[in-house]
Amino acid sequence: MMDLENASCRARYLIRDRDGKFPALIDEILANASIQTVLCGIRVPRMNAIMERWVQSCRHELLDRTLIWNERHLRHALHQYEQFYNTHRAHQAMTQAAPLRAAPTPITDRGRIAHLDIRRRDRLGGVLHEYQHAA
Repeated sequence: MMDLENASCRARYLIRDRDGKFPALIDEILANASIQTVLCGIRVPRMNAIMERWVQSCRHELLDRTLIWNERHLRHALHQYEQFYNTHRAHQAMTQAAPLRAAPTPITDRGRIAHLDIRRRDRLGGVLHEYQHAA
C-alpha cells in the first residue's frame, strides 16, 4: 500500500479468493486504508482460473524473456502484450481465434496452399511475433 501511495495511485478494491491464508487482520489493514475487500464467489472455480491463466501466459511469453528497465517500460510492454493477446494470439478454447478477431476461413484450395506468402511482424524487439498472409 505504501508503494501505491508513493506512485500517487489509489486502490479502492482488492478482489481475492476465500483461501485461509488471508487472515482477518489483512481485511482490517485494508479497511483502514479505505480499500474494500471483495471476495470471489463460493464454488466458482473458473473465476480465478481465467486471470491466473492470463498472468501465466504473460509471464511465460513476455516477462520471463524481457529485461524491464523501469515502470514506463513495463507499462509499454504490458500494453503491447495486451494488444497481441486480444487481437492476434490464437486461443485454443476459441478454435484458434483471438478474443477481438474472428478465426480466419480455412484455405482448402491446393493451389493457394502451395503458394502461401506469410509475413512475420515482430513486436517488442522480436519477443512477440505476428504472422499474416501477404495481400
